[in-house]
Formats: sequence, structure tokens, C-alpha cells
Amino acid sequence: MSSLCVEPAEPAEPAGPTETVEPAEPVESVGPAGPRWGSADSGRVALERAVGLLAGRAGCRMAEAHRHLLRSASERRCDVTDLARRVIRMLDGGNPGHAPETVPQMLEAAQEETRAAVQEETRAAVQEETRAAVQEETRAAVQEEIRAAARPATLKAEVTPGLELVAPEPEAVQGVLDSMPGMTGYLTGERDADGRLTALVWAAASPEAVTPDGRRGSRLIGSPLCRRLITEERWAAYQRVLDTGEPADLGPLPVGDADWMIRVRRLGPGLLISWERAAGRGDADRLAEVERTLAAEHELAGQLQRIILPIPAEPLDLPGLRVALRYLPATQETMVGGDWFHAAALSDGTTLLAVGDVAGHGTHAATVMAQLRHALRALSVVTSDPGMLLEHLNQLTCELGADSPELAATAVIGRFDPRRGELVWAQAGHPPPLLNRGGHTAPLARPPGPMLGVVENARYADAVTGFDSGDVLLLYTDGLVEHRRRGLDVGLDAVITTVDDAVRASPGQPLAELLARLRRANPDDDTCILAARPGVA
Repeated sequence: MSSLCVEPAEPAEPAGPTETVEPAEPVESVGPAGPRWGSADSGRVALERAVGLLAGRAGCRMAEAHRHLLRSASERRCDVTDLARRVIRMLDGGNPGHAPETVPQMLEAAQEETRAAVQEETRAAVQEETRAAVQEETRAAVQEEIRAAARPATLKAEVTPGLELVAPEPEAVQGVLDSMPGMTGYLTGERDADGRLTALVWAAASPEAVTPDGRRGSRLIGSPLCRRLITEERWAAYQRVLDTGEPADLGPLPVGDADWMIRVRRLGPGLLISWERAAGRGDADRLAEVERTLAAEHELAGQLQRIILPIPAEPLDLPGLRVALRYLPATQETMVGGDWFHAAALSDGTTLLAVGDVAGHGTHAATVMAQLRHALRALSVVTSDPGMLLEHLNQLTCELGADSPELAATAVIGRFDPRRGELVWAQAGHPPPLLNRGGHTAPLARPPGPMLGVVENARYADAVTGFDSGDVLLLYTDGLVEHRRRGLDVGLDAVITTVDDAVRASPGQPLAELLARLRRANPDDDTCILAARPGVA
């Protein structure tokens, strides 16, 4: 028998369904009849956005990026809209420094990322099902051994010298442990002539089982536990479980620089032993320090966000309009995003509303966001036409993109005239506004307009719709409806249902009810929401 002494060391740290709702009834007189955004129109949105991101990241013309996208979809025999959405998931918010540089490389990477994601999800699902089944089988086996130990005749036979218990196949036990989380081992005992336990030898080990010399998993098989590192009390407990079959929970016990809980169960003639690290004073102190650090980072991020994009706590009363705003940061709250809004009265008695989104996160996205927002405010002194304002913002974004080829942004701008009860609006590759009228919500038909920063001298068309007392308008960024694991239709329909429910629940004050109910669909993306209702003097 080897004289190597090994004892388990601290293990390495282990590595809802979406409800689908029926489409709401269309809003009458909202706009010309056409396909719903989220079906045909959402495909156009995805295609425009993917082409813009490809062109911006590769520094090529949009027409060239569009041709590559269509050719790639044809060669792979896949739907061009699906490929466009894969491109968006890969490039939007990603790390430009580590992304492919050419359009064909980006398209191939998008395909490969999707294949890898599907394989990983399938593997995780199978592993989870296998793990649950294995744990249930192991629990049943241990329970059977415990029940056997409780029978007097069996107990008498087991302590009779020379009688051997039936041993499970090591390969079968190893197969079980391969699918189990945590640090667990199956060890067989060696006894002297008097029946005293002299050694415990690893017969199978979970992948996370590790010893001080760095060996883990299957490399431990055949090595004994180091007897001199185990107290007499614990060794006696091991022998007692082997002799009687009665399980034992030991600890917390000091092993190395940490305290451990040790659970011991008999399995055949061996022991199934699990080690779990117990939370000690040092762990509590470290956890408290982490919590303090996160709280400080969260507060810093909040201060920075309020400086760049102050969100009013109360609704804004503008000419003939009440506006309420809400900003939902991404899950990583220390990462400032590029979502922005604007709501202000103009000198001619109209009100200008806008929501925009700069691709990506971090200080660069926040800087561009601030520049676009302040530029819109300054330009609105010269013109209040939404299409012309977007043309100017597009030119600014193109100039800013000279040093950052991957720069792209979206925006929607509307001008409300309370005297006419009319909303004139335009968009640049942005999700369409939602209008609730008579208790039913639908997206407005989008006028044409590419993303900002991808086509120089682009033109943006205006659309006109009535906006009267009792209506509710919702402008938002894509974090409210987009999610990498579900289609735009699902996200949009969920928001439409939420708007309908909020207006129905509080017809007199729907804005507060609406903002309280809305939740971001994508935890990895910021969300900016602007809700407006006519009728305020």
C-alpha cells in the first residue's frame, strides 16, 4: 500500500418560461394598415440593425454589409432574419476589441456562437436531468443500506468476522459521482486481523474532489486518506458507520485553513463521504466586505447616471401633455449604458419627445449618449421637425464614428401639437412607439429611416398620427422587448398586454400604474421608458 498521505482540501468553487400572450386588437386610425412589428416589420428592424452593426464594425458601406448578409443566409440555407438576430446578439454590447474584423468573419462567428449556445443549453439540460436522476438513485441506495442496518439479523451478520458485504461495481459508483456536484468520494476500508479499520482508500471520486497536493477527481483513485491528519474521534466515527450502517454528520471540523461539514454514509462495504465547507467568521467578514464594495459601486454608478441622465422622480407637465419617465439599468449596475431620453416644451407651444439608444455599454457609449442628447436640445432651437432633427443627429454620429467605426445608435423623435391633437414623429432604426386608444394597444407603423451613424446624408421621413385625450403613448428602448432567448413578438406582446392591463386598472392615472408594471426583458441591457398622456393644461 502506498505511503502517500492525502486528505481532502478546500474544493474549487462550483461553476422561467416566458408567457406567450395573444396579440392585442389593432388600434383604429393609428396608422396605415400593415404587418405587425414583431413579425414582418420586426424582421425589417432586425435586418436594418444587423446591417448597421456589421457596416459600422467593419467600416464598410451598408450595401456591402447587406449583400454579405443575404449571401451568407443563402449559402447556409437559413432565414436571413434569424441570421440578422444572431449578428445583433453577438455584436450589440460586445467587446469590439475581441470581435471579428470583416463582415464574413462576423457572420461566421454569429453562426458558430448560435451553434455553441444551442449545444451548451442542450448539454446543461441533459446534465441537470442526469444529475437529478443520479442523486435520487444514490439517495435510494443509501436509504436501503440504512434500512438493512436496522435489521438485527443483518447487523449481527455484518459484524461477524470474515463476512464480506457485496461491493458495488467501482465503475458504476464512479459514473454516479461524475454527475454529482460538490466534493464526494467512495472509499473502501482495510482492516487488521482484529477487525479494526486501518485505512480508507479512494475507489471513486467526484470531479470536484481535491487534495492538498492538487490532485482531483479520478486521479485520487487508489490513494489512501492520510490517517495521521484524521483525529481519533473522526476515525472511530468512520469505523462505526462501516460496522453499523448508521449515517453520521460530523463537524464543523477544522481541515486545513477552513471548517468542514462531513457527511458519512455506508454504501456496500465502503463509505460514501461528502465534504462541505462551513461558513466561518472569515467567510462572513469577506461576504460583508463584498457587500459593502458592491453597495459603494452601485451608489457610484447611480450618481454617475443621475449626472449624465437625470430622471425626474415626478411626472413632467408640459404643454397639453403629462410625461412620466423610468430608467432600468442592466443587471451589472456599475456598467453605464447608452440609453437616453428628452422631453421639453418648445417656444411655439409644442412639445418635443425623444428616446434613443447607443450600441454598447461603458464610458464610450455614455459619452456618445450625452452628446446626442445635448445636440438634440440645441438643434430643436433651429428646427422642430423630427425627420430633420434625425438627419442632423445622423451626421453628428457619422462624424463621431470616424474614430470609432463600430459606433451606431437608434432614436425615435416626436413633436406633439396640443392645438391639433397631433403627433408628428420619425425614427432611426428604433422600435416603434406603442399607442393605447380605447383600451387597446398597438405599435405605430414605422416610417423609413436607417440607424444613426451608418449612412451619410440619410433621409428620415415623418409620420403623423392623432394623439388625443385618453390616449397613452409609450416610447422605449429595445431592452424592454428584446431577449436573446425569445423572439421580438413575444417581448412586444408582453408589453402590449402590460399597457392594456395598466390602463384598465387605473384609467384616471395610467402613467404611474404603467411604469410600475413594466419590467425590462433583457437583464443584460439598459431600458429607458417614456410614457405620455394628453390632456394636461
